[in-house]
Amino acid sequence: MNQRFSSYIAGQWVEGDGGRPNENPADLDTPVGQYGVIDAAHTAQAVDAASAAAPKWGLSNPQQRADILDAIGTEILARKQELGRLLAQEEGKTLAESIGEAGRAGQIFKFFAGEALRIPGEKLASTRPGVDVEITREPVGTVGIIAPWNFPLAIPAWKIAPALAYGNTVVFKPAEIVPGCAWAIAEILSRAGLPEGVFNMVLGSGRVVGQAMIEHKGLDALTFTGSVPTGHALLKQAAARALKVQMEMGGKNPLVVLADADLDQAVECAVNGAYYSTGQRCTASSRLIVEASVHDEFAARMQARMAKIRVGDPLEQGVDIGPAASKAQLDTNLSYIKAGHEDGGELLAGGEQVEWKTRGHFLAPTLFAAKPSDRIAREEIFGPVAALLRADDYEHALAMANDTEFGLCAGICTTSLKHASHFKRHAQAGMVMVNLPTAGVDPHVPFGGRKASSYGPREQGRYAVEFYTTVKTAYTLA
Repeated sequence: MNQRFSSYIAGQWVEGDGGRPNENPADLDTPVGQYGVIDAAHTAQAVDAASAAAPKWGLSNPQQRADILDAIGTEILARKQELGRLLAQEEGKTLAESIGEAGRAGQIFKFFAGEALRIPGEKLASTRPGVDVEITREPVGTVGIIAPWNFPLAIPAWKIAPALAYGNTVVFKPAEIVPGCAWAIAEILSRAGLPEGVFNMVLGSGRVVGQAMIEHKGLDALTFTGSVPTGHALLKQAAARALKVQMEMGGKNPLVVLADADLDQAVECAVNGAYYSTGQRCTASSRLIVEASVHDEFAARMQARMAKIRVGDPLEQGVDIGPAASKAQLDTNLSYIKAGHEDGGELLAGGEQVEWKTRGHFLAPTLFAAKPSDRIAREEIFGPVAALLRADDYEHALAMANDTEFGLCAGICTTSLKHASHFKRHAQAGMVMVNLPTAGVDPHVPFGGRKASSYGPREQGRYAVEFYTTVKTAYTLA
């Protein structure tokens, strides 16, 4: 309880109201630290500071921005062991996954350091003689960032880094249950040479801090990752203000397994996609759609493989899956397991809480043989609970894969080039995986989905420029 995490506003640390315990979901008797929350007035100060800094930062030298982002990335990479340990304690992800995420965050900052020097533009011939046409990209202004708890280093990185690279100022609101990771990011940025007000981090609830942020007239754009209900509520408010908006809101991702697949490989894809990171990934494989002729064999192999998964303290060597990130998420997971039983699903594995040496939110990875209409096969759970569905053939499997309001990611396991190619074209998702887990994407390529999963321009890679800049067309008479 020695560590105290504060907000960062206009170049100053602001403690906020009270010392609230920051829970360790694997050991409820040993909190990670304490944090204070700010109010609407402090949030307004953060937006005011970012707005005041925006004009000068928007015209800053791109080499300056590149050097700052590169230095941030270098420090994150140098400290990835330390940052990974903090992440594992605070969110519950295994230490190996947490260190990997910290490394990814550092790589993202370094990628966008390069992008700061590669802001695209065009020069075109006009239809009028003697007239030149230039198309340039300029920063949007002040960007509000609302990030989730499941990737508390990587997702803030892939929002903050492009915002700064393209000359925007930032007000960053992390999820309440991961203040430590947010503070760690802010502490590194506070020493990176950014002018006062360019980067701000505000700790508090969405109801208070998030609401004050989106209502502030100084905000020019909002990027959000979180639940569908919260995203829709924010979208309505943003539309009323004509804010530029980018949203990622979850998924119910299918993994199709055809009869010709390498079943051992398919099982590994399913286990990784459905259960690693405790299933707390928007790209998780929560619907396993298996062709009828191999359905039962696949189910048996899944049961055998899942019996080997070790659930426990994410810092302990040999543990595959840590706890749910919070009591609220554990309760949600348990409610869906209950729904799986009530809908007549057959429990094939898991379904119970796991006892550990410490008090924590531990749950066994769970698999139900289910129907496409069951709640566990329709609604996003965000935990280690997957539904196994039987498909008659490839066409039926594809139809089932697309039968959802979501469209983030879709995967297929097959040795057929014909079916793999057809699936890549016809899966109604923003990202498609062939013989790979649905979860696991590269930081330098676009990330995003279709339907209820996403709204607005893509995140990550060179496509991030679409959200974080606005286009200007200039005509000059020679």
